[in-house]
Amino acid sequence: MLRFGAAAVHRDRTHATWTKAPENKMAESAVSFLCNQLSIWLQQEEELLGGLKQEVQYIRDEMMQMKAFLRVADSKKENNPQLKEWVRQVREIAYDTEDVLDEYMFRFALRGATGFRGHIKKYYYTVKNLKFHHRIASEIQTIKQRLENVSKTQQRYKDMGGVNDLASSSTVIKDTWYDGRGDALLLEDADVVGIVKPKKKLIDWLLPTDQLGLKVISVVGMGGLGKTTLVKKVYDDASLKSNFDHHVWITVSESFKVEHLLSNIIRQLVDEVKKPPPQVLEAMNEYEMKEYIYKFLQHKNYIIVLDDVWQILVWETMRYAFPQSDTCGCIIITTRYSNIGNATCSENNRYVYELEPLPKEESKMLFYKKTFQENSCPLHLKEICERILKICAGLPLAIVVIGGLLATKNNKKEEWELFGRSLGDEFEGENLKRMDKILSLSYYDLPYYLKSCFLYLSIFPEDNSVRVNRIIPMWIAEGFVHPKQEKLWKKSLIKLHETYSDGRPSAYRIHDLIREYIISKSKEQNVVAIFTGRGEMMWPNKIRRLALHTSVNYMEEEYDNLKYIRSFLWLGSEDAAEFAQVLEKVLANGGRLLKMLGLERAPIDTIPSKVFKCYLLKHLNLSYTDVLHIPKSIENLQNLENLNLSETNVTELPIEILKLRKLRHLIAFKSPDDPYMPGFGQGVKALYEIGSCLLSLQTLSCINAGEVGGIKIVREIGKLTQLRQLSITNIKREDGNELCSSISKLINIRVLYISSSSEEELMDLDYSLQSPNSTLPFLFRLVLHGRIEKVPQWINPNSLHGLTELRLIWSRLKEDHLVCLEDLPNLVKLVILDAYEGEGFSFKAKGFQRLKDLTMANLRGMRWMRVEKGSMPLLEALNIYKIKLMVEVPEGIEHLTNLQEVLFLNMSKEFLVNLDGQKSRGGKDWKLSHVPQISVFDFDMNGEWVQKWNFNQANS
Repeated sequence: MLRFGAAAVHRDRTHATWTKAPENKMAESAVSFLCNQLSIWLQQEEELLGGLKQEVQYIRDEMMQMKAFLRVADSKKENNPQLKEWVRQVREIAYDTEDVLDEYMFRFALRGATGFRGHIKKYYYTVKNLKFHHRIASEIQTIKQRLENVSKTQQRYKDMGGVNDLASSSTVIKDTWYDGRGDALLLEDADVVGIVKPKKKLIDWLLPTDQLGLKVISVVGMGGLGKTTLVKKVYDDASLKSNFDHHVWITVSESFKVEHLLSNIIRQLVDEVKKPPPQVLEAMNEYEMKEYIYKFLQHKNYIIVLDDVWQILVWETMRYAFPQSDTCGCIIITTRYSNIGNATCSENNRYVYELEPLPKEESKMLFYKKTFQENSCPLHLKEICERILKICAGLPLAIVVIGGLLATKNNKKEEWELFGRSLGDEFEGENLKRMDKILSLSYYDLPYYLKSCFLYLSIFPEDNSVRVNRIIPMWIAEGFVHPKQEKLWKKSLIKLHETYSDGRPSAYRIHDLIREYIISKSKEQNVVAIFTGRGEMMWPNKIRRLALHTSVNYMEEEYDNLKYIRSFLWLGSEDAAEFAQVLEKVLANGGRLLKMLGLERAPIDTIPSKVFKCYLLKHLNLSYTDVLHIPKSIENLQNLENLNLSETNVTELPIEILKLRKLRHLIAFKSPDDPYMPGFGQGVKALYEIGSCLLSLQTLSCINAGEVGGIKIVREIGKLTQLRQLSITNIKREDGNELCSSISKLINIRVLYISSSSEEELMDLDYSLQSPNSTLPFLFRLVLHGRIEKVPQWINPNSLHGLTELRLIWSRLKEDHLVCLEDLPNLVKLVILDAYEGEGFSFKAKGFQRLKDLTMANLRGMRWMRVEKGSMPLLEALNIYKIKLMVEVPEGIEHLTNLQEVLFLNMSKEFLVNLDGQKSRGGKDWKLSHVPQISVFDFDMNGEWVQKWNFNQANS
């Protein structure tokens, strides 16, 4: 997990029952962030605040007073228009206060980037700035008056008893909206589809066997997938029920008391056997109730459902109430959170079932039944039904709710088209309030800074994957701090799309339905204004964040709303003139407060000079543009933390960039022209004293060490002890010892890329690490792109215990050198590309015990490959590419029983003939009979890849 040094924000979470309505929403998010920022200003910028210090102190204190009340107000405001307006006013005051103080700091502090800070008092008292100071003071007085007004309104609510201050009460707040899970329990059989296979799977797990002991099964999935429905069908199954003596169903809730849960279990147990509860039940403590349950269930067969578990603490505090041996006990847990499912099922005889959205055909079946009361759809509505089903994303409850809504409409195509176009609006309205509540259960459980992060995802277009290394710097630039982003996908709010080799998330996707939800919330809270070009849009009076997804021909009149813009993200057309017009308006109207500027893939080759007058800018993304030059005026951006120049034409940076002492991420690599050649192309020329100046750097990718003076540069690298990711190219033989010395000092390094100046240049890296423990404990990905001839001695199980991915390119290794890699304890992915000169290689028994993905490519001298039994037992993917002398499938490949996919690319004709012959003969000759997916690619006459054959044995 990368941990960035952003300002810490206090996380304040108050747990309540599942019936509790929303707390800590964006109003509190804005207020909490403002209070934190004001505290920082009061401590660090006292001189600049001058006579405004007392006013700022007052605003901070008033906002702090409102935080607790906001939680309760947010929980009631949906049914109270006056309270809803009050919450909106507080949120806007928080935003406006930040605007005013940022503008103040922009004027008086950040001019220091060009040398003014040392003369601040002289500058402060110029006539022009006295007028400005007077205006700011007047605006702060206006904010104070607005605060006093909302404070009076707050007091009126307290006096009326309409809302109790949460800070003075420990009671759980309950709203009037109903328990959506109760509806799931009452679903008619006609509403349940796609349940046969998962139901059978769970029943197979639950049925008693000869092996005694407690079984624990966790059913995991996002809200609306039908976890409760599925488990209830299993629980009620007659063939299963007859195998158990006792049956208990407990709905846990978000805020639980162990005593209440245990008491409920006891009551259900005794009620089932027609006995009254113990007379002393109410007086029993937690230990006594656990002991009672244990004795009651001992030597019995029982099934207990713990539905909707929100915290692992539920299981940890209750598990010892259930007999562990001499029994056939079964516990079923339903939860939204995968970490809870995995934690409860980490021992033997325990299972996790991850419930997936309904497949397309089953989604149709459910939708048609609910909407048309039959298994088909009128032909004229088929296309719009497909669009609606795509939005539902296979969520059964979403399909039922939307289907029920459409069942009330007539079947006129025009009306359905109107509904389809306005589904986003309907999603916010009363007709789909129930779905809003379902998705809100997970959303409201997030701490306030994660709410901001979650709603911010609305900036990305539909169906886009969200790269972690892209979104996290944006969150930081916005001031949302760096959260543990896995909490979002562990709550099933976003879908994990890709992972790194060490298992950490690398990319997410957002279900369309959830995206509609966050867009509606983002719009409601004025988090981001998103222009998609679809339908009319009501723009807020003050646009603070703007994302453009399409042409902007129709938003000319909205430019006046950009005065307070803080973030601008371009995802629009490739029209250079249109882009220039939009960027000019953004910079002209709101550049002074701009903190995040995302211009990825924008049609631009020169950076407008006004960008370098955005003194508050923290994040500048110019990746995939045609930008060629970075001007010296980059030094003005003293607050810049992230500079992304990847895939641009920039090869050199001005020395002035060394003045950006807050810079954390400098990304400036350009990929090689050959997409099939792993590694990297060019980097930017390294700067002298980079290690003495940019001490905050966490990402440096990629620098060219050879252009300036390799040894001096690699010595400077050792000073960047905060580095998490380093890519360095053009390394020469004489740089090796100094480079290894510097690497040993990078104790926080996670990702390391090292490349030589050419294929023939030897990288002499065979030195031991000189760190205190001679280890790089966090390194999980290592790429060595260059001739090494021998695996460096620091690549060993002790020094690189956490290494999960290794790529060796141009290495020219001998067999005995490659063998030393087989003991790396956590290696999951291995790429050997033009890195081995032996005629063959034998994967020894007990070697590479964790390896899942192996690529052997462009090995000119290799003729054979052998796999001994017991080697690579977890291997799932094998890629063999351009090994022209190999004519047979690897010997012993049948021992790789976990293999799921084999890919052959650009192999010899003799190899392909033999492969086809083995497949035709079948039987023992067909060594790949156990592999579900086999693909063969080769070049055609035009040098393009063509698939020779693709054989899916899983479906054959």
